[in-house]
Amino acid sequence: MTNKEMSGVDLNHVLLAVERAAPVDAVEAVTRTIGVDLDAWWVSFLVADMSGRALVRLVHVPIGDVPGGRRQDEDVAMVMPFDGGPQEQALSGQQVLVEQVGDHHVVRAPVTQRGEAIGLLEIALSAAPTDAVVRRVSRAAHTLAFVVIANRRHTDLFEWGQRTSPFTLAAEIQRRLLPASFTCEADSFTLSAWLEPTASIGGDTFDYSVARDLLHLSVTDAVGHGVNSALTATLCVGALRNARRRGGTLLEQAQAADDALIDNAPAGSPFATGFLGRLDLSTGALAVVNGGHPTPLLLRDGVTQAVALPANRPFGVLRHKPYLSAEIELQPGDRLVLFTDGMLERGAADLKLATRLQHLSALHPREVVRLLGDLVLEVAGPVLPDDACLLVLDWHGGHGGARHTAAGADPSRASSPSSLVRQRDNC
Repeated sequence: MTNKEMSGVDLNHVLLAVERAAPVDAVEAVTRTIGVDLDAWWVSFLVADMSGRALVRLVHVPIGDVPGGRRQDEDVAMVMPFDGGPQEQALSGQQVLVEQVGDHHVVRAPVTQRGEAIGLLEIALSAAPTDAVVRRVSRAAHTLAFVVIANRRHTDLFEWGQRTSPFTLAAEIQRRLLPASFTCEADSFTLSAWLEPTASIGGDTFDYSVARDLLHLSVTDAVGHGVNSALTATLCVGALRNARRRGGTLLEQAQAADDALIDNAPAGSPFATGFLGRLDLSTGALAVVNGGHPTPLLLRDGVTQAVALPANRPFGVLRHKPYLSAEIELQPGDRLVLFTDGMLERGAADLKLATRLQHLSALHPREVVRLLGDLVLEVAGPVLPDDACLLVLDWHGGHGGARHTAAGADPSRASSPSSLVRQRDNC
């Protein structure tokens, strides 16, 4: 039997096991299958924590307590913070790592889809794995990514496990406004975004959507805090998405958000600032509307500069006054950074964002936003006075060309472990 035939048989076997299992047992169905096939000592899936700073091991324990774990019914979540070790290295570098631990060998493979680091697959084997076994584990991890994505729609288990602290009502509303994946890799771009919320929730959001030849993106910031701010953000994001999905132009999207807030915003939270963009993936031309939002930063050839744009009012102010659009011509190698004012206010100003971006230029956007989130908490935290939101877009060009991937990610874009450690030490 050829490798191709063997892979097809394995995949069919895995999918059948997943379909027979309940959504909460789908991951176990995959790990059990690969574990039996490889005669493994043990197999484990660790889901990425919502903070981006840890992995979480979900364990089904019908009776008794597990030390150091959070419990809900018969499930226990054990948080394993990143420490620069092999687990974090496998995720950041998007590569399979093999480590000898005692008398067995642990294979760690990132569970990734389009650059989104969903978690980590760990398998303990009695003998050093061959290259063929490593490739097989990598394929299993990639398959597991799709299984998690498909089944987390039907259960709260994964999201519960990812939450290191309970959400307020405002946080729950805000969370629902964010896209399902915070990272997206395509042939012509890489995008990653992040949100560090204040305890009282400041109404920040980010969003993106990939069309056939266009990338839509936005970062918004509703005024105020708490539930009213989250409701204002809901109106703003809902209006933007509705106009976008009806085929509205960028200016029509901005006007739709303006009208929605004027007509419906709750008392005390009448407006929101926002940055809207629509990138032509064939040319690199980015049409933008800046509604009273902080000016984006562009990193080009090692130099960071603010992008001059026409001034517009925030959304929810002055009906019928037209918005002005502008265009940014991106060049291959550019990095565009969008953010909310939580990255600039009070203690966060000490971060010196423009300078930091130059130091982080070698890292994948996924690590850039997480590291900058850590730095914001360090200089302005541990509890922020306002939400801090970031969106980092790397423009590569070459839309429509073949995308080079390995198990759900482009390894050439991944952060090298040494670069990540060096930047963390410098910060």
